[in-house]
Order: sequence, then C-alpha cells, then structure tokens
Amino acid sequence: MKGQEHVILLNEKGEQIGSAEKYAVHTAHTPLHLAFSCWIFNNQGEVLITRRSLSKKAWPGVWTNSVCGHPQLSESFEQAITRRCRFEVGAALTDITPVYPEFRYCETDASGIVENEVCPVYAARLTNTIALNPDEVMDSHWVSLDALFQALAATPWAFSPWMILQYRSQEARDKLARFVPSP
Repeated sequence: MKGQEHVILLNEKGEQIGSAEKYAVHTAHTPLHLAFSCWIFNNQGEVLITRRSLSKKAWPGVWTNSVCGHPQLSESFEQAITRRCRFEVGAALTDITPVYPEFRYCETDASGIVENEVCPVYAARLTNTIALNPDEVMDSHWVSLDALFQALAATPWAFSPWMILQYRSQEARDKLARFVPSP
C-alpha cells in the first residue's frame, strides 16, 4: 500500500483542503491531516498491542496501539478502520466504536519526521485470528487493559507518543474499559 494511499489535508479548523500522497507528505514539515487510531479487543477482553515494523518511515520498532491509518477520500472512518486492520493485522472487526473522537496531536520522532494529525480514536472487537503483515507490524501481544495501563504509566518512553496521549484521557480510558467483560 505504500505509495498508493493518500492523506486528507486539513486546515486548522479541521476542514478538508485537499489531499496528498501519504508517504511523501510525512516529513519534518508534515501538514495537518486526517488519521485514526484503533484499539482491538479479543473475546477475553485483552487488547492487541503491536510493534511497528523497522521499515516504517516514522517511529520504526515502537510499540503502539493495535492499528493506525488514514481514511481515503469518500471513505468513512469505519470503512478505513476495517480496511487498514485487515491489511496490517488480518483483523475482521465488529462493534467499531469511537472512544476519543476529538483527539489531535503533533509529535516528532527521533529522525525528525513529524506526525501532525486530527486522529479520532476507536475501539473494536476482533472476530477472527490475526495474521500480521510484516511490512507493517514486526510483533504483537494480547495484554489485559489494566496491565497495559500500568505499563503506559510506568514506561511511557516505551510506547508511541500518540498512544501515551490517548491513554492520558480519562474519558478514553473509561470507554476502552467498556470493551473488557466484567468478571
């Protein structure tokens, strides 16, 4: 998919102003664009964390939430999440639910690449067995949400900055917790 996808460019009000090729736009001066983040849960209420492939342009080798991506023109967030989750981790999903719709961030990785995104956060339930795409994901683990929250609090440097920022929202944590079955 590298080189074939685009990003939807936004102005400071979050309004669409155009599009650009995804790989080319991610530089030290990345313009504001639309994205999404998804946290995938299994039937046991565990959440999938993934380690980004070393071939990724930004944050290679970093642990992060299940899947991130960019909606394409004329594509809903649900369609984009379904497409990207299938591509990156082979996931079929149900119950795609917004958990932090107003999330926005701008962060710079060690190489100087900037992510500058309006990035609504979603959670979803897995309905199949995952199959990692090694071009996107080099490793993954299913972990309890409580254990993940403890790790994010104790070692924020070990995870993507967007995942840490999402975790810091109490409302997002509460909504993610609804995907964990009661004992």
